[in-house]
Amino acid sequence: MLSILPSARRILRKLPLILAAGLLSVGPGLFAADGKKIKAAATTGMVADLVRQVGGDRVEVDQLMGPGVDPHLYKPAATDVTRLARADVIFYSGLMLEGRMGDVFAKMARSGKKVYPITENVTKSRLLEPPEFEGHYDPHLWFDVSMWAECLPTIITALSDADPAGKAAYEKSGAAAKARMTALHEWCLAEAAKLPAEKRILVTSHDAYNYFGRAYGFKVVGIQGVSTVTEAGLSDIAKTVDFIKEKKVKAIFVETSVSPATIERVSKDSGATVGGELFSDAMGAPGEIKGGHDVGTYEGMVKYNLSTIVGALQ
Repeated sequence: MLSILPSARRILRKLPLILAAGLLSVGPGLFAADGKKIKAAATTGMVADLVRQVGGDRVEVDQLMGPGVDPHLYKPAATDVTRLARADVIFYSGLMLEGRMGDVFAKMARSGKKVYPITENVTKSRLLEPPEFEGHYDPHLWFDVSMWAECLPTIITALSDADPAGKAAYEKSGAAAKARMTALHEWCLAEAAKLPAEKRILVTSHDAYNYFGRAYGFKVVGIQGVSTVTEAGLSDIAKTVDFIKEKKVKAIFVETSVSPATIERVSKDSGATVGGELFSDAMGAPGEIKGGHDVGTYEGMVKYNLSTIVGALQ
């Protein structure tokens, strides 16, 4: 995830000119100063959703990565860097989730751009560091709603710095978002409790659900490990099939941003059904309704995922 493609290197070399052009073309863009909305850029749908919740009608959010896009493998284009340059403030998840964009964010920050990894102030003792992540933290903490809520203060502070006149509004909307997420976390605990502990086994394509498993009491098996692009080896598939048969797992799940091939193979060999398609590294399209939930929002995605899992495993 740390490698930078030749195209990205070319973009980085041009970054000072792109930044200068962007700053000259859009000016400060501050809400209080000229009546325009703050221009915020965000990487994933999960990050953009939090920024929208805090920013309200004072902030215009430009989301770089759409539905089905894998942030681990996302390749920044020159147009992306131009969009980032035109933003007053930039938000990304951090913890190496957007691996191939890391150098772009670092260089923009050194150039004076306001760039914020929203996970930078979460409680470090709550971060997971599974062996397969090779010394890095697991970045998928949005699947524990209580941890994702810890990102709100960073967004509130960042927007308040960009728009001091809006500080009270950002603090108020941030508090409301925190209350909604507290309620969502409690809903998740209650929904998970509908399954007996021995049935809380989640088998998916890759290791995106470790925080989910810890928060809501699930044993999580990611067949491909941390990879979202390569298929699992035959030994991994065989071990997973044996595990499913031993534990009598009723259903396993594909992910919207990962090839379904491995899960379909395991389903065929084990007899477990494919219980549904879960959202992992990307949310749904804006306004997309699945299972009665708007999966284009963070809350809707979380509720859809858990309802799908519980419904298939019951």
